[in-house]
Amino acid sequence: MKADLFDQRRLLELQAVDTTLTQLDQRRRKLEADDAVPAARRRIQALNDRVASLQADIADLDRDIKRIEQEVELVTKRAENDRSRMASGAAAPKELEGLQSELESLARRQNSLEDDELEYMERREGLEGELAESRSQAEEAERALAEAEADHAGKLERLKTETDDASSDRRALTIAIPDRLVELYERIHARQPIAAAELVGRRCGSCRIEKSPADMAPIQAAPIDEVLRCEECNAILIRSDPPTDSGRPAPRDELDEFTR
Repeated sequence: MKADLFDQRRLLELQAVDTTLTQLDQRRRKLEADDAVPAARRRIQALNDRVASLQADIADLDRDIKRIEQEVELVTKRAENDRSRMASGAAAPKELEGLQSELESLARRQNSLEDDELEYMERREGLEGELAESRSQAEEAERALAEAEADHAGKLERLKTETDDASSDRRALTIAIPDRLVELYERIHARQPIAAAELVGRRCGSCRIEKSPADMAPIQAAPIDEVLRCEECNAILIRSDPPTDSGRPAPRDELDEFTR
């Protein structure tokens, strides 16, 4: 295949854009796989679950405390009735003995209930402290999640802008380069990441293999508009310097004249 050297060298620009697009896609995949946002959401869920569990425990304690208060009230009323009965003088000696025994039993029961109530209230106070701390942590986690989501979205948006710009550059290049050359490049690029590379000295810019003098002979002898391929990696080889009729690189003033 024949192609103007200028068009061939534009393949290097196309290759550079494709390399950029590949890197941008890798960055996007890495960003999408980043666990920072999902981890922040899991932490919030765990904290919210903890808050709900603590609220349920406090509600249970509140019911227990209310039950104890009701029992204490009943015990107190019963003791007051017994004392009133004893003070009335209407009770027989045997009944007075029973009332006294019941008052002692009611006093023990009241003390036991009040001890339970105190224990429940102390437990409730501890849970209230844990609840306040968990709520504070949940609020902080919500702020951290919002920041992580904003950072993630910003990075994705910047990647999209860079990708759109690079894609636009690619379209412009494919329009500017002859169709046959683009088709060849695209066929190679479909199989490997580097489809066009510069030949610097004797080294291929794609596979980095340095060619022997024997391998270089046909390359140096080829016409400047000949589209060459690397025998090692199959990439299109773009020569830095056009050859002279003798196969040696042309002097710099001749190159300047050639490219003007």
